[in-house]
Amino acid sequence: MTGTDTDRIIEMAWEDRTPFEAIYTQFGLKEAEVIAFMRRSLHPGSFKRWRKRVNSGVSKKHLYKRSEAISRFKSSRQRDISNNKISKR
Repeated sequence: MTGTDTDRIIEMAWEDRTPFEAIYTQFGLKEAEVIAFMRRSLHPGSFKRWRKRVNSGVSKKHLYKRSEAISRFKSSRQRDISNNKISKR
């Protein structure tokens, strides 16, 4: 696994809207393997914060916990990008 892959897995694991299933699809790591990977890669305090966040109601790291309204990873509040310029409201 390259350093870029490691960084991307950590980034995806921290993102609330990225489910474990997406990490499995892209990198072939199951939930338990992601947890073990994060335990090895993070400082102990950071790992505890991450686990607390994943197990809280804020995170939607499992597809079965998500509402049907969430069908994409892009936030509805994210500005649209067109012609390399950020659209203004």
